[in-house]
Amino acid sequence: MKHNPLQRLATFGQSIWLDYIRRDLISSGELQRLIENDDLRGITSNPAIFEKAITDSHAYDTAIRELAQQGNNAEAIYETLSQQDVQSAADAFRPLYDRTNGKDGYVSLEINPHLAHNTDGTLQEARRLWAALNRPNVFIKIPATTAGLPAIQQLISEGINVNVTLLFGLPRYRQVAEAYIAGIEARLAQGEPVQQVASVASFFVSRIDALLDPLLETPAAQALRGQVAIASAKIAYQIYQEIFNGERFEALEAQGATVQRLLWASTSSKNPAFSDVKYVEALIGADTVNTLPLETLNAYRDHGEPQARLEQGIAEARQVLAQLPALGINLDQLTQQLEDEGVTKFNKPFDKLLTILAQRTAE
Repeated sequence: MKHNPLQRLATFGQSIWLDYIRRDLISSGELQRLIENDDLRGITSNPAIFEKAITDSHAYDTAIRELAQQGNNAEAIYETLSQQDVQSAADAFRPLYDRTNGKDGYVSLEINPHLAHNTDGTLQEARRLWAALNRPNVFIKIPATTAGLPAIQQLISEGINVNVTLLFGLPRYRQVAEAYIAGIEARLAQGEPVQQVASVASFFVSRIDALLDPLLETPAAQALRGQVAIASAKIAYQIYQEIFNGERFEALEAQGATVQRLLWASTSSKNPAFSDVKYVEALIGADTVNTLPLETLNAYRDHGEPQARLEQGIAEARQVLAQLPALGINLDQLTQQLEDEGVTKFNKPFDKLLTILAQRTAE
């Protein structure tokens, strides 16, 4: 009987997190089983995940009724439910967090997605959520928008853990890493410790191919279908190594700073013609995280074949990206489109959930 492929990923330096949260996942003991049997090391959530969890199950019915009877409105109910779930999951991961000295064991909660283009609003919301959660092993998710960048830098300087989300493009990734490092430098300049300040940069993968592949129409272009997202991720990792192995960060590391790991997000295959573990297999490398939806996690446990592939085929990855301009593809423009669409994709389920909670409260 072969070893569990999910467990084997750790031998290559990669942590597997779950891109899913629901109250009964925690209360049933299933989360604890995933931690023990699959070496699960964290959880990420977003407004779409909470909308599905709360509206598609009865796990929250009693809590919603009690909160409504106490006079809470829809937004207050959502905040209470989501914060309780994140706190419970963080408590389940706390032994792992302590054992890994703060490297893993994190649970992420996203700010109100309507604040994606509002720096001051993002700062206020992030500080409030960080205080309310009151756990060292949580991340506040901040989108990698232009308005998000100064907020990321400021929050890191205040010692607030940040999961940078909705990251699609390579130029923007450089800005995100720069914001993290500048935040660490500012914190040290204030005489504050940096050992426990953590951050990940969540680079969204499969959505890149989902947008680009239909644009690759000519026979020559069709050969690039399903390749651009992985090529982008591989080059992002090269940028990561350049930045975090450079002199500037080494000076910070000497004072206790930890790297901002790359986290591969959107790793389910959107195209049924692709392998269901395509975006897991190709991106296995040291000091990375892959956050998997439950279906992809189960698929990888069943038929994953772990190998360190993230640093293979770098020249080919650069060649894939270099061919795009001649095909009329402006990758930076398209990744900006994905960022804009990503904000909308979180706003809609967030608003839908609040509408449903308002209806249940009225009932």
